[in-house]
Amino acid sequence: MKKLDLRALPAPEPLMQALAAADALQPGQALEVLTPLLPAPLLEALEARGLRWRSEPCADHGTWVAILRPAA
Repeated sequence: MKKLDLRALPAPEPLMQALAAADALQPGQALEVLTPLLPAPLLEALEARGLRWRSEPCADHGTWVAILRPAA
């Protein structure tokens, strides 16, 4: 599973990079992303694309987001 730590990037880079990586997922593939804040715009965009996601706060700051493109 690919992992991206985007917490050190300025806005809107975390959103743009996370969406690009999510768009590249093949059916059944997953991605983990670390973002500096709760990424509400990202989560909305993932839902609009039909992707599944789960998020949790990180102990060391930011938010962990798991993204899954459902199998066909």
